[in-house]
Amino acid sequence: MKTDQLGDWRRTHYSIEVTPELDGNEVIVFGWIQDIRDLGGILFLILQDREGNVQVTIPRKKVKKQIVEKAEAVQRQYSIGVKGIVKRTKMTPRKVEIIPKEIRVLGVAQHPLPLDVTGRTPAKIDVRLDARALDLCQQENRAVFKIQHVLLRAIRDFLSEKGFIEVHTPRIIATATEGGAALFPVKYFENKAFLAQSPQLYKEELVLGFEKVFEIGPFFRAEESHTRRHISEFISVDIEQAFATAEDVMQVLEQLVHHVCEDVKARCRRELEILKHDFEVPKLPFKRFTYDEIIVELQNKNVEAQWGEDIPTPALRTLGGLHPYFYFITDWPITARAFYIKPKDGNPKLTEGFDLMWHWIELASGGSRISSKDLLVKRLRECELNPESFKHHLKAFDYGMPPHGGWAIGLERLTMMLTGKKNIREVVLFPRDRFRLTP
Repeated sequence: MKTDQLGDWRRTHYSIEVTPELDGNEVIVFGWIQDIRDLGGILFLILQDREGNVQVTIPRKKVKKQIVEKAEAVQRQYSIGVKGIVKRTKMTPRKVEIIPKEIRVLGVAQHPLPLDVTGRTPAKIDVRLDARALDLCQQENRAVFKIQHVLLRAIRDFLSEKGFIEVHTPRIIATATEGGAALFPVKYFENKAFLAQSPQLYKEELVLGFEKVFEIGPFFRAEESHTRRHISEFISVDIEQAFATAEDVMQVLEQLVHHVCEDVKARCRRELEILKHDFEVPKLPFKRFTYDEIIVELQNKNVEAQWGEDIPTPALRTLGGLHPYFYFITDWPITARAFYIKPKDGNPKLTEGFDLMWHWIELASGGSRISSKDLLVKRLRECELNPESFKHHLKAFDYGMPPHGGWAIGLERLTMMLTGKKNIREVVLFPRDRFRLTP
Protein backbone atom coordinates (compact mmCIF):
# COMPACT_ATOMS: atom_id res chain seq x y z
CA MET A 1 0.00 0.00 0.00
CA LYS A 2 1.26 3.47 -0.88
CA THR A 3 1.93 5.63 2.15
CA ASP A 4 1.36 9.35 2.58
CA GLN A 5 3.73 12.10 3.65
CA LEU A 6 3.46 13.69 7.07
CA GLY A 7 3.56 17.09 5.38
CA ASP A 8 2.55 20.01 7.57
CA TRP A 9 0.40 17.94 9.91
CA ARG A 10 1.29 18.14 13.57
CA ARG A 11 -0.53 16.57 16.48
CA THR A 12 -3.02 18.84 18.25
CA HIS A 13 -4.18 16.28 20.83
CA TYR A 14 -3.30 12.89 22.25
CA SER A 15 -6.17 10.42 22.32
CA ILE A 16 -6.89 10.96 26.00
CA GLU A 17 -7.20 14.71 25.38
CA VAL A 18 -10.01 14.20 22.87
CA THR A 19 -13.00 14.65 25.18
CA PRO A 20 -16.72 15.37 24.73
CA GLU A 21 -16.02 18.99 25.69
CA LEU A 22 -14.25 19.37 22.30
CA ASP A 23 -17.49 18.61 20.44
CA GLY A 24 -17.42 20.35 17.06
CA ASN A 25 -13.68 21.15 17.14
CA GLU A 26 -11.18 20.04 14.53
CA VAL A 27 -8.26 17.91 15.78
CA ILE A 28 -5.27 16.09 14.34
CA VAL A 29 -4.35 12.82 16.03
CA PHE A 30 -1.62 10.28 15.27
CA GLY A 31 -1.23 6.67 16.29
CA TRP A 32 -1.67 3.06 15.28
CA ILE A 33 -4.77 1.10 14.36
CA GLN A 34 -5.44 -1.19 17.27
CA ASP A 35 -8.71 -2.62 15.97
CA ILE A 36 -11.15 -2.39 13.07
CA ARG A 37 -14.89 -3.00 13.18
CA ASP A 38 -17.01 -3.00 10.03
CA LEU A 39 -20.78 -2.76 10.53
CA GLY A 40 -21.63 -2.26 6.89
CA GLY A 41 -22.84 1.31 6.80
CA ILE A 42 -20.30 2.40 9.39
CA LEU A 43 -16.62 1.55 9.75
CA PHE A 44 -14.80 2.04 13.06
CA LEU A 45 -11.07 2.42 13.51
CA ILE A 46 -9.70 2.30 17.06
CA LEU A 47 -6.64 4.54 17.02
CA GLN A 48 -4.09 3.97 19.76
CA ASP A 49 -1.27 6.29 20.80
CA ARG A 50 1.00 6.29 23.84
CA GLU A 51 -1.73 7.75 26.09
CA GLY A 52 -4.67 5.51 25.20
CA ASN A 53 -7.12 5.20 22.32
CA VAL A 54 -9.94 7.01 20.58
CA GLN A 55 -12.56 5.85 18.09
CA VAL A 56 -12.52 7.13 14.52
CA THR A 57 -16.00 6.68 13.02
CA ILE A 58 -16.44 6.53 9.23
CA PRO A 59 -20.12 6.66 8.11
CA ARG A 60 -19.72 5.48 4.53
CA LYS A 61 -22.44 7.72 3.07
CA LYS A 62 -21.41 10.87 4.93
CA VAL A 63 -17.67 11.13 4.29
CA LYS A 64 -15.60 11.46 1.14
CA LYS A 65 -15.10 8.38 -1.03
CA GLN A 66 -11.29 8.66 -0.66
CA ILE A 67 -11.61 8.41 3.15
CA VAL A 68 -13.77 5.28 2.89
CA GLU A 69 -11.37 3.65 0.44
CA LYS A 70 -8.36 4.38 2.61
CA ALA A 71 -10.13 3.18 5.79
CA GLU A 72 -11.11 -0.06 4.04
CA ALA A 73 -7.52 -0.68 2.94
CA VAL A 74 -5.74 -0.26 6.27
CA GLN A 75 -5.03 -3.06 8.74
CA ARG A 76 -4.17 -3.37 12.40
CA GLN A 77 -0.94 -1.69 13.52
CA TYR A 78 -0.77 0.66 10.52
CA SER A 79 0.40 4.07 11.70
CA ILE A 80 -1.96 6.82 10.58
CA GLY A 81 -2.83 10.46 11.02
CA VAL A 82 -6.43 11.63 11.22
CA LYS A 83 -7.73 15.15 10.78
CA GLY A 84 -11.35 15.33 11.79
CA ILE A 85 -14.19 16.78 13.83
CA VAL A 86 -14.82 15.71 17.39
CA LYS A 87 -18.32 14.48 18.08
CA ARG A 88 -19.96 13.86 21.43
CA THR A 89 -21.67 10.45 21.51
CA LYS A 90 -23.21 8.00 23.95
CA MET A 91 -22.11 5.00 21.89
CA THR A 92 -18.40 4.80 22.89
CA PRO A 93 -16.83 4.06 26.29
CA ARG A 94 -15.33 7.57 26.43
CA LYS A 95 -18.49 9.25 25.02
CA VAL A 96 -16.55 10.76 22.12
CA GLU A 97 -15.50 9.95 18.56
CA ILE A 98 -13.77 11.60 15.60
CA ILE A 99 -15.43 11.95 12.19
CA PRO A 100 -12.49 12.15 9.73
CA LYS A 101 -12.07 14.84 7.08
CA GLU A 102 -8.80 13.24 5.94
CA ILE A 103 -6.73 10.17 6.76
CA ARG A 104 -3.02 9.81 6.05
CA VAL A 105 -1.41 6.37 6.12
CA LEU A 106 2.11 6.90 7.42
CA GLY A 107 3.40 3.35 7.95
CA VAL A 108 2.23 -0.14 7.06
CA ALA A 109 2.49 -3.35 9.11
CA GLN A 110 3.23 -6.78 7.71
CA HIS A 111 0.60 -9.42 8.42
CA PRO A 112 0.10 -11.78 10.09
CA LEU A 113 1.37 -9.98 13.20
CA PRO A 114 3.22 -12.11 15.77
CA LEU A 115 0.98 -10.80 18.56
CA ASP A 116 -2.66 -9.83 18.92
CA VAL A 117 -2.43 -6.03 19.28
CA THR A 118 -5.97 -5.90 20.67
CA GLY A 119 -4.78 -7.83 23.70
CA ARG A 120 -7.70 -10.26 23.50
CA THR A 121 -5.44 -13.25 22.82
CA PRO A 122 -2.62 -13.40 25.39
CA ALA A 123 0.81 -14.70 24.39
CA LYS A 124 3.51 -16.48 26.36
CA ILE A 125 6.41 -14.40 27.64
CA ASP A 126 8.98 -15.78 25.15
CA VAL A 127 6.69 -15.06 22.19
CA ARG A 128 6.18 -11.55 23.51
CA LEU A 129 9.89 -10.94 24.00
CA ASP A 130 10.68 -12.17 20.48
CA ALA A 131 8.43 -9.38 19.18
CA ARG A 132 9.22 -6.97 22.00
CA ALA A 133 8.82 -3.73 20.04
CA LEU A 134 5.25 -4.73 19.21
CA ASP A 135 4.63 -6.12 22.69
CA LEU A 136 5.54 -2.76 24.21
CA CYS A 137 2.70 -1.15 22.24
CA GLN A 138 0.24 -2.85 24.58
CA GLN A 139 -1.40 -0.42 26.99
CA GLU A 140 -0.56 -2.57 30.04
CA ASN A 141 3.13 -2.72 29.13
CA ARG A 142 3.30 1.02 28.53
CA ALA A 143 1.81 1.53 31.98
CA VAL A 144 4.68 -0.45 33.54
CA PHE A 145 7.33 1.76 32.01
CA LYS A 146 5.47 5.00 32.69
CA ILE A 147 5.50 3.98 36.35
CA GLN A 148 9.20 3.20 36.08
CA HIS A 149 9.79 6.65 34.58
CA VAL A 150 8.02 8.31 37.52
CA LEU A 151 9.91 6.06 39.92
CA LEU A 152 13.28 7.13 38.48
CA ARG A 153 12.37 10.80 38.62
CA ALA A 154 11.28 10.42 42.24
CA ILE A 155 14.58 8.73 43.13
CA ARG A 156 16.64 11.48 41.48
CA ASP A 157 14.62 14.25 43.09
CA PHE A 158 14.80 12.69 46.55
CA LEU A 159 18.54 11.99 46.52
CA SER A 160 19.36 15.38 45.00
CA GLU A 161 17.37 17.13 47.72
CA LYS A 162 19.29 15.08 50.30
CA GLY A 163 22.56 16.50 48.97
CA PHE A 164 23.71 13.53 46.87
CA ILE A 165 25.54 14.22 43.59
CA GLU A 166 24.81 12.00 40.59
CA VAL A 167 27.89 10.32 39.12
CA HIS A 168 28.74 7.87 36.34
CA THR A 169 31.43 5.27 36.90
CA PRO A 170 33.16 3.00 34.32
CA ARG A 171 31.44 -0.05 32.87
CA ILE A 172 34.70 -1.55 31.56
CA ILE A 173 36.92 -2.50 34.47
CA ALA A 174 40.17 -4.35 35.05
CA THR A 175 39.27 -6.07 38.34
CA ALA A 176 36.23 -7.87 39.68
CA THR A 177 34.29 -5.59 42.01
CA GLU A 178 32.69 -8.29 44.11
CA GLY A 179 35.06 -11.17 43.47
CA GLY A 180 33.70 -14.49 42.28
CA ALA A 181 33.08 -15.84 38.81
CA ALA A 182 29.91 -13.99 37.77
CA LEU A 183 31.81 -11.78 35.31
CA PHE A 184 31.54 -11.08 31.60
CA PRO A 185 35.07 -10.87 30.15
CA VAL A 186 35.67 -8.46 27.26
CA LYS A 187 38.63 -7.87 24.99
CA TYR A 188 39.95 -4.37 25.64
CA PHE A 189 42.55 -3.70 22.94
CA GLU A 190 45.54 -5.83 24.05
CA ASN A 191 44.22 -6.31 27.60
CA LYS A 192 41.65 -8.44 29.34
CA ALA A 193 38.83 -6.57 31.01
CA PHE A 194 35.36 -7.18 32.45
CA LEU A 195 31.91 -5.62 32.39
CA ALA A 196 31.25 -3.99 35.74
CA GLN A 197 29.11 -5.89 38.26
CA SER A 198 28.54 -2.74 40.32
CA PRO A 199 30.03 0.72 40.92
CA GLN A 200 31.07 -0.31 44.43
CA LEU A 201 34.79 0.46 44.45
CA TYR A 202 34.48 3.67 42.45
CA LYS A 203 31.65 5.10 44.52
CA GLU A 204 33.66 4.43 47.69
CA GLU A 205 36.60 6.36 46.22
CA LEU A 206 34.31 9.24 45.24
CA VAL A 207 33.25 9.96 48.82
CA LEU A 208 36.73 11.43 49.31
CA GLY A 209 35.84 14.41 47.15
CA PHE A 210 32.06 14.50 46.99
CA GLU A 211 31.02 12.91 50.32
CA LYS A 212 27.55 11.89 49.08
CA VAL A 213 27.10 10.33 45.63
CA PHE A 214 24.51 8.30 43.78
CA GLU A 215 24.44 6.47 40.48
CA ILE A 216 21.64 4.98 38.39
CA GLY A 217 22.92 2.80 35.61
CA PRO A 218 23.26 -0.63 33.97
CA PHE A 219 25.50 -3.35 35.36
CA PHE A 220 26.23 -6.91 34.34
CA ARG A 221 26.43 -10.29 36.05
CA ALA A 222 26.93 -13.66 34.41
CA GLU A 223 23.93 -14.89 36.33
CA GLU A 224 23.54 -18.67 36.20
CA SER A 225 20.18 -18.60 37.95
CA HIS A 226 17.31 -18.62 35.47
CA THR A 227 14.42 -17.49 37.64
CA ARG A 228 11.66 -14.90 37.47
CA ARG A 229 13.78 -12.43 39.45
CA HIS A 230 17.26 -12.80 37.87
CA ILE A 231 18.65 -11.17 34.73
CA SER A 232 22.18 -10.59 33.41
CA GLU A 233 21.90 -6.87 32.60
CA PHE A 234 20.13 -4.78 35.21
CA ILE A 235 19.75 -1.22 36.45
CA SER A 236 21.21 -0.55 39.88
CA VAL A 237 20.50 2.48 42.05
CA ASP A 238 23.53 3.03 44.28
CA ILE A 239 24.47 5.54 46.96
CA GLU A 240 27.60 6.06 49.04
CA GLN A 241 27.86 8.48 51.95
CA ALA A 242 30.90 9.68 53.89
CA PHE A 243 30.88 10.07 57.67
CA ALA A 244 27.96 7.65 57.90
CA THR A 245 27.12 4.26 59.38
CA ALA A 246 24.87 1.44 58.22
CA GLU A 247 22.02 2.90 60.27
CA ASP A 248 22.43 6.29 58.61
CA VAL A 249 22.14 4.89 55.08
CA MET A 250 19.33 2.54 56.11
CA GLN A 251 17.34 5.60 57.08
CA VAL A 252 18.04 7.17 53.69
CA LEU A 253 16.88 3.96 52.01
CA GLU A 254 13.61 3.59 53.90
CA GLN A 255 12.82 7.29 53.42
CA LEU A 256 13.51 6.92 49.70
CA VAL A 257 11.21 3.91 49.35
CA HIS A 258 8.49 5.73 51.29
CA HIS A 259 8.85 8.80 49.04
CA VAL A 260 8.81 6.72 45.84
CA CYS A 261 5.67 4.86 46.90
CA GLU A 262 3.91 8.12 47.72
CA ASP A 263 4.96 9.71 44.43
CA VAL A 264 3.96 6.78 42.24
CA LYS A 265 0.65 6.44 44.06
CA ALA A 266 -0.12 10.12 43.46
CA ARG A 267 1.15 10.46 39.89
CA CYS A 268 0.29 7.07 38.38
CA ARG A 269 -3.33 6.47 39.33
CA ARG A 270 -4.38 5.76 35.77
CA GLU A 271 -1.47 3.38 35.13
CA LEU A 272 -2.17 1.48 38.36
CA GLU A 273 -5.82 1.18 37.32
CA ILE A 274 -4.75 -0.22 33.93
CA LEU A 275 -2.56 -2.77 35.71
CA LYS A 276 -5.31 -3.52 38.26
CA HIS A 277 -2.69 -3.14 40.97
CA ASP A 278 -2.54 -1.27 44.23
CA PHE A 279 -0.16 -1.05 47.17
CA GLU A 280 0.03 0.66 50.53
CA VAL A 281 2.54 3.42 51.20
CA PRO A 282 4.75 1.89 53.91
CA LYS A 283 4.99 3.45 57.34
CA LEU A 284 8.31 4.60 58.75
CA PRO A 285 10.52 3.32 60.20
CA PHE A 286 10.70 -0.16 58.64
CA LYS A 287 11.04 -3.08 61.05
CA ARG A 288 14.55 -4.34 61.69
CA PHE A 289 15.44 -7.96 62.42
CA THR A 290 18.93 -9.31 63.02
CA TYR A 291 20.15 -12.23 60.97
CA ASP A 292 20.22 -14.33 64.16
CA GLU A 293 16.58 -13.48 64.88
CA ILE A 294 15.59 -14.51 61.36
CA ILE A 295 17.46 -17.84 61.62
CA VAL A 296 15.77 -18.64 64.93
CA GLU A 297 12.40 -17.69 63.44
CA LEU A 298 12.94 -20.06 60.51
CA GLN A 299 14.15 -22.87 62.75
CA ASN A 300 11.00 -22.49 64.85
CA LYS A 301 9.05 -23.05 61.64
CA ASN A 302 11.17 -26.14 60.86
CA VAL A 303 12.56 -24.42 57.78
CA GLU A 304 16.16 -25.21 56.86
CA ALA A 305 18.54 -22.24 57.00
CA GLN A 306 22.24 -22.70 57.73
CA TRP A 307 23.81 -20.05 59.95
CA GLY A 308 26.61 -18.19 58.17
CA GLU A 309 25.17 -18.62 54.68
CA ASP A 310 22.72 -16.72 52.49
CA ILE A 311 19.09 -17.50 53.24
CA PRO A 312 17.82 -20.03 50.65
CA THR A 313 14.79 -19.28 48.50
CA PRO A 314 12.34 -21.67 50.27
CA ALA A 315 13.24 -20.03 53.58
CA LEU A 316 12.79 -16.56 52.06
CA ARG A 317 9.30 -17.53 50.91
CA THR A 318 8.49 -18.52 54.48
CA LEU A 319 9.74 -15.13 55.65
CA GLY A 320 7.49 -13.44 53.12
CA GLY A 321 4.48 -15.08 54.72
CA LEU A 322 5.63 -14.05 58.18
CA HIS A 323 6.54 -10.50 57.20
CA PRO A 324 4.37 -9.28 54.27
CA TYR A 325 5.86 -5.77 54.24
CA PHE A 326 9.19 -3.93 54.00
CA TYR A 327 11.77 -4.91 56.61
CA PHE A 328 15.53 -4.98 57.15
CA ILE A 329 17.71 -7.97 58.00
CA THR A 330 20.82 -6.66 59.77
CA ASP A 331 24.05 -7.97 61.33
CA TRP A 332 24.85 -10.53 58.65
CA PRO A 333 27.68 -13.02 59.25
CA ILE A 334 31.00 -12.08 57.69
CA THR A 335 30.93 -15.33 55.69
CA ALA A 336 27.83 -14.14 53.83
CA ARG A 337 28.96 -10.59 52.96
CA ALA A 338 31.38 -9.02 50.48
CA PHE A 339 34.95 -8.21 51.50
CA TYR A 340 34.30 -4.45 51.80
CA ILE A 341 31.53 -4.73 54.43
CA LYS A 342 32.75 -3.62 57.86
CA PRO A 343 33.00 -6.29 60.59
CA LYS A 344 30.96 -5.47 63.67
CA ASP A 345 32.90 -3.88 66.52
CA GLY A 346 33.34 -6.42 69.31
CA ASN A 347 32.06 -9.34 67.21
CA PRO A 348 34.13 -9.86 64.04
CA LYS A 349 32.02 -12.87 63.05
CA LEU A 350 29.23 -10.43 62.23
CA THR A 351 29.13 -7.38 59.96
CA GLU A 352 27.37 -4.05 59.73
CA GLY A 353 25.69 -5.32 56.56
CA PHE A 354 21.95 -5.30 55.86
CA ASP A 355 19.38 -6.32 53.28
CA LEU A 356 16.10 -4.56 52.59
CA MET A 357 13.35 -7.12 52.04
CA TRP A 358 9.86 -6.79 50.61
CA HIS A 359 7.89 -9.88 51.56
CA TRP A 360 10.38 -12.57 50.46
CA ILE A 361 12.27 -10.61 47.79
CA GLU A 362 15.58 -8.89 48.46
CA LEU A 363 15.30 -5.35 47.10
CA ALA A 364 18.54 -3.81 48.34
CA SER A 365 21.79 -4.66 50.07
CA GLY A 366 24.24 -2.39 51.86
CA GLY A 367 26.09 -1.58 55.03
CA SER A 368 28.99 0.23 56.62
CA ARG A 369 32.21 -0.10 54.59
CA ILE A 370 35.71 -0.87 55.76
CA SER A 371 37.65 2.41 55.89
CA SER A 372 40.94 0.92 57.15
CA LYS A 373 43.40 -0.12 54.45
CA ASP A 374 45.01 -2.81 56.61
CA LEU A 375 41.68 -4.35 57.48
CA LEU A 376 40.56 -4.25 53.84
CA VAL A 377 43.74 -6.07 52.74
CA LYS A 378 43.12 -8.65 55.45
CA ARG A 379 39.54 -9.19 54.26
CA LEU A 380 40.66 -9.53 50.64
CA ARG A 381 43.02 -12.31 51.62
CA GLU A 382 40.37 -14.02 53.74
CA CYS A 383 38.11 -13.99 50.68
CA GLU A 384 40.96 -15.50 48.62
CA LEU A 385 41.33 -12.34 46.53
CA ASN A 386 44.72 -10.91 45.58
CA PRO A 387 45.29 -7.42 47.07
CA GLU A 388 47.61 -6.66 44.16
CA SER A 389 44.59 -6.82 41.83
CA PHE A 390 43.00 -4.04 43.91
CA LYS A 391 46.08 -1.84 44.23
CA HIS A 392 44.51 1.18 42.49
CA HIS A 393 41.49 1.02 44.79
CA LEU A 394 43.65 0.57 47.86
CA LYS A 395 45.56 3.79 47.05
CA ALA A 396 42.42 5.78 47.88
CA PHE A 397 42.75 4.55 51.46
CA ASP A 398 46.07 6.43 51.73
CA TYR A 399 44.26 9.75 51.21
CA GLY A 400 42.21 9.98 54.39
CA MET A 401 39.32 7.61 53.67
CA PRO A 402 36.48 8.53 56.07
CA PRO A 403 33.97 6.16 57.65
CA HIS A 404 31.32 5.57 55.01
CA GLY A 405 28.35 3.44 54.06
CA GLY A 406 26.02 2.82 51.19
CA TRP A 407 23.62 0.51 49.44
CA ALA A 408 22.38 -0.69 46.07
CA ILE A 409 18.75 -1.31 45.12
CA GLY A 410 17.60 -3.11 41.99
CA LEU A 411 15.39 -0.87 39.89
CA GLU A 412 13.66 -3.82 38.25
CA ARG A 413 12.71 -5.50 41.50
CA LEU A 414 11.36 -2.24 42.87
CA THR A 415 9.37 -1.82 39.65
CA MET A 416 7.95 -5.32 40.10
CA MET A 417 6.73 -4.37 43.55
CA LEU A 418 5.11 -1.16 42.30
CA THR A 419 3.43 -2.76 39.27
CA GLY A 420 2.48 -6.18 40.58
CA LYS A 421 4.47 -7.99 37.90
CA LYS A 422 5.78 -11.45 38.81
CA ASN A 423 8.45 -11.88 36.14
CA ILE A 424 11.38 -9.46 36.10
CA ARG A 425 11.53 -9.66 32.28
CA GLU A 426 8.22 -7.82 32.10
CA VAL A 427 9.74 -4.72 33.70
CA VAL A 428 12.81 -4.63 31.42
CA LEU A 429 12.45 -3.16 27.94
CA PHE A 430 14.77 -5.69 26.27
CA PRO A 431 15.82 -8.26 28.90
CA ARG A 432 19.08 -10.17 28.82
CA ASP A 433 19.51 -13.50 30.57
CA ARG A 434 21.41 -16.73 30.11
CA PHE A 435 19.27 -17.74 27.13
CA ARG A 436 18.35 -14.40 25.58
CA LEU A 437 20.69 -12.04 23.76
CA THR A 438 18.16 -10.73 21.20
CA PRO A 439 16.22 -8.73 20.23
